[in-house]
Amino acid sequence: MIAPCAPPSGLRQAIPLQPYTTWKVGGAAEWFGEPASDEELVAMAAWAWREGLVLRCIGAGSNLLIADSGLEGLTLCNRRLQGSWIEAGSGWVEAAAGEPIPTLARKAARGGLSGLEWAVGIPGTVGGAAVMNAGAQGGCTAEWLHSVRVLDPARPEQPFELEARELEFAYRHSRLQQEPLIVLSARFRLEPGHDPAAISQRTSSNLHSRTSTQPYQQPSCGSVFRNPEPQKAGRLIEELGLKGLRIGAAEVSTLHANFIVNTGDASAADIDTLIREVQRRVLAHHGIALHPEVKRLGF
Repeated sequence: MIAPCAPPSGLRQAIPLQPYTTWKVGGAAEWFGEPASDEELVAMAAWAWREGLVLRCIGAGSNLLIADSGLEGLTLCNRRLQGSWIEAGSGWVEAAAGEPIPTLARKAARGGLSGLEWAVGIPGTVGGAAVMNAGAQGGCTAEWLHSVRVLDPARPEQPFELEARELEFAYRHSRLQQEPLIVLSARFRLEPGHDPAAISQRTSSNLHSRTSTQPYQQPSCGSVFRNPEPQKAGRLIEELGLKGLRIGAAEVSTLHANFIVNTGDASAADIDTLIREVQRRVLAHHGIALHPEVKRLGF
């Protein structure tokens, strides 16, 4: 019988995940790591693969609902993997997976690069944006992403590149949601040659629009449901008078109906039950099935 390998330094056990999600809910990770470099991430992923552990990677935790029972295996948080490189003359931008997408949008604007103005209000990372094809205010990741560098946990020492055309982008969807690949970095091709002041002003205006109409001061995951185009999920929910509907301490936001907020000590079960109740009522009254954007883990 092969003896277990010692875990790499930096891995911890039984770490509560509430602080690592924007909803502030979720149980503990069996094993948890926050790699500060690609090399550390590779070592941790390789160890998990050798030990036969389930491996998950989270970023800002803004699109996640983690079960109260927690997560088995190894959970890696990539939010320490930050940094970006911008070539203002050509429009090329490269960023580490843990770089906050609003930070990258601001940097691009200061460089006179247009394309990411919509991203300034998204509370996620570059890696998460690539996985989910994040979007807002008419823009989305797929329009500007050129490629991602990823690793396969089965062969973590051999990162490789996938071009945008290989990612099977659709509305809030990419191939990365179906395959156990971890994003290390992403490259974008933006529009150069714009006035930095004008792009920065447009970016700030987009942020103001979002913060004035969405509950940014309360724990949430961002938008809960995909828009069933041409309908808007928030409008369908609001028409049923569901703003303020509560289960436990989980509440349909009174500011924007496509947000569910944690008003204090909500559990993941509270939020999950409220999501399903909203789905049930919208289907019963409108005949429309709402599909969550949020990714459930551990359920």
